Amino acid sequence: MPSPRERLVPVVARRSAGDWVSQFADQVIARAAARPPGEPIVCASGLSPSGPIHLGNLREVMTPHLVADEIRRRGHECVHLVSWDDYDRFRKVPTGVDASWAEHVGKPLSLVPAPPGSAYDSWAEHFKAPMQTALDELGIEVRGVSQTEQYTSGAYRKQILLAMREREKIDAVLGRYRTRATPSATQRLPTDADDAEAARVAAEGSGAASEDDGAAAGGYFPYKPYCSFCQRDLTTVTGYDDDTTALSYTCACGHAETVLLSEHDRGKLVWKVDWPMRWAYERVDFEPSGVDHTSPGSSFVVGGQIIEEVFGAQQPIGPMYAFVGISGMAKMSSSRGDVPIPSDALRIMEAPLLRWLYARRKPPQSFTIAFDQEIQRLYDEWDALGRKIATGSAGEAESIAYGRAVRTAKGPLPSTPRPLPYRMLASIVDITTGHDEQVLRILRQVDVDDPVTSLEQTQPRLGKAAHWVRTQVPAEQRTHVREEPDAELLASLGATERESLALLLAGLEEHWSLEGLTTLLYGVPKQQAGLPPDVTPTPELKAAQRSFFVLLYRLLLGSDTGPRLPTLLLALGSDQMRRLLGG
Repeated sequence: MPSPRERLVPVVARRSAGDWVSQFADQVIARAAARPPGEPIVCASGLSPSGPIHLGNLREVMTPHLVADEIRRRGHECVHLVSWDDYDRFRKVPTGVDASWAEHVGKPLSLVPAPPGSAYDSWAEHFKAPMQTALDELGIEVRGVSQTEQYTSGAYRKQILLAMREREKIDAVLGRYRTRATPSATQRLPTDADDAEAARVAAEGSGAASEDDGAAAGGYFPYKPYCSFCQRDLTTVTGYDDDTTALSYTCACGHAETVLLSEHDRGKLVWKVDWPMRWAYERVDFEPSGVDHTSPGSSFVVGGQIIEEVFGAQQPIGPMYAFVGISGMAKMSSSRGDVPIPSDALRIMEAPLLRWLYARRKPPQSFTIAFDQEIQRLYDEWDALGRKIATGSAGEAESIAYGRAVRTAKGPLPSTPRPLPYRMLASIVDITTGHDEQVLRILRQVDVDDPVTSLEQTQPRLGKAAHWVRTQVPAEQRTHVREEPDAELLASLGATERESLALLLAGLEEHWSLEGLTTLLYGVPKQQAGLPPDVTPTPELKAAQRSFFVLLYRLLLGSDTGPRLPTLLLALGSDQMRRLLGG
């Protein structure tokens, strides 16, 4: 049964002038109106399983997913294709993989053995699997298309023969840009170091930027065969006969042969021809692209001309999307193997929150996904938005983005029945080292009027917070409670400090809940100053409260800071707290 909050979220999102998803959906639906009846609208994404498919790549899928989902909400049939570029070449051996994998450089990713220790048969399947699992958890419904299967089955044969017949026309299109200086992705972006690094990684990770466009000293050929002897693409086409489709090539391994392209299924079109060919073949209406594909002479710009001049079709609507940054982990570098992928994010945050990060920003706007302490602030913001939605006080744009995050056209995503604050759950896990009985003991005391009765009520959020504590909080930042009272510090306390501790201990029983302890902690300095409980804090009162809190942290943890005190006190329990505070 949906929660009260879910019932307030409309199944069909309202349209807004600032709603980028609805705007693209309007354009795509209008474009598709000219199609024959019964043909579905097609949105598309492309992913290369050449390495970890990171959170920047997720934007390649999330952007068309949101548009496709909006189209479905309006009652139109819409297919979201994900092209797995598993027939791309293996370009280099990543750091951390045995150097012997160098013998596979130039082979299709689907023919390269998986990294050592993998449960999968190929390099491509090893990196596709976690992405497919993450898409399922995120509620992203796609139809996967293996480019290995497409090329080796002969599905593109007519398109390949057409491209070879029109090779002079394609060469002329590419020639319009070969003499132009194309700015690098880094130059096109702001000079922020993080964005520059993300640009470098995106250009590297796409595999397209470094691929040749088919030009060679012996003429232009947009088709690149894989050698039938060594299976690599270290080949050079030396001749082609349009009438017989006889194609001759040589390979760096020494092999040479002539094949009939009308029958040959061990090769592929070069990237700048392959992409527009697929647009035409799949009749794609919408497909975004990263900033590395949208500069003058890049694959999206050139592809728009090739699809019209060669394949006789219309280029899809294709917004450019910006990079996704990471706080708290290494920058997204697939080649170094230290890149966080969507499944990493889903281990520390719930799927609706991750969807929200992508839905609330327009594609050209960059944003950051937090793996550090910032995730607590992010969850505070998310929960505050949920409360605004529940009370009907959220703005239109906020409501629309929230609606896209928590549900799809098929229905709501799973949610936590008792969504307690993430930072509180993380603190409890940290203090108790994740001991289930201790965690439940504390959670039962958070709200004595409506206590948590089982840990399942706080899942999956509790599990996400626990994983974040275990994997992302450095050892030096973990909470370590004193084993024995600090006798020296207790002996040195003045009368005012002793009084503050006495007032705190005297009020514990009456205020033993999260809300009650919060009131008590802030109220002790007020009481000492002879102020009423509801007084507006002055700078002097705030200073006194800070001094009191520091004293408690020093006595309980031996440091000046720590988790929020109400949570800490609940976790410690009354007896241990009294012992450490000298009471």
